[in-house]
Amino acid sequence: MVTGGSRGIGAATARTLARAGWDVAIGYRREAAAAEEVVAACRAEGRRAIAVPGDVSREGDVRALFAEVDRELGRVGALVSNAGIVAPHVPVEEMDAARVTTMMAVNVVGPFLCAREAVRRMARRHGGEGGVIVHVSSAAARRGGANEYVDYAASKAAIDTLTVGLAQEVAADGIRVASVRPGLIDTEIHARNGYPERLAQRAPGLPMRRVGTAQEVANAIAWLCSDEASYVTGAILDVTGGI
Repeated sequence: MVTGGSRGIGAATARTLARAGWDVAIGYRREAAAAEEVVAACRAEGRRAIAVPGDVSREGDVRALFAEVDRELGRVGALVSNAGIVAPHVPVEEMDAARVTTMMAVNVVGPFLCAREAVRRMARRHGGEGGVIVHVSSAAARRGGANEYVDYAASKAAIDTLTVGLAQEVAADGIRVASVRPGLIDTEIHARNGYPERLAQRAPGLPMRRVGTAQEVANAIAWLCSDEASYVTGAILDVTGGI
């Protein structure tokens, strides 16, 4: 299962996992047409694939998402918790409670709820066969996001803590938990939040003198989901080009 799988890193991850032999469920909130395009690409790889609408910040939607996967594909073996939001850039002094509450509901509560449902299906003590959970964090978690989105950075720092703590809780049940922390990645999220020029402005100052691609992040996620990462849990993998 890939939440936020209709575009960007989520879409690239879904396609990559399908190529690696996984059946794939795409969770999405609004963009049904884009989600169906990803489903079609996964099916073209010879895999089963479905798209399920829902808002990860809503407990009922998360339960329904996992129930649909149970019915259509069977128990989830890997969860990529990618759904998240970023708000327009403002300093903390201009943030209101509604903005911060929404940010935390989607970026923190959502992954907690998804992780809960995944563990209930994967854990050996519940009759599962183990599995892997990969969270999509951000380099902002350790850089702070000053004058841009400290609330977003704080939400991703919470995801890093969730990764470490949950990994310790469920390791004996055959579940691995890890995170990827992307840096500046070429997706439409910057334009959607009113900063389309951000990539071009920041790229020359990066150690590799370029931004990353969604596919490069997807490759890291797919590796964490694979048996090649069988002894990797509680890890946070930076995919940042050196920042």
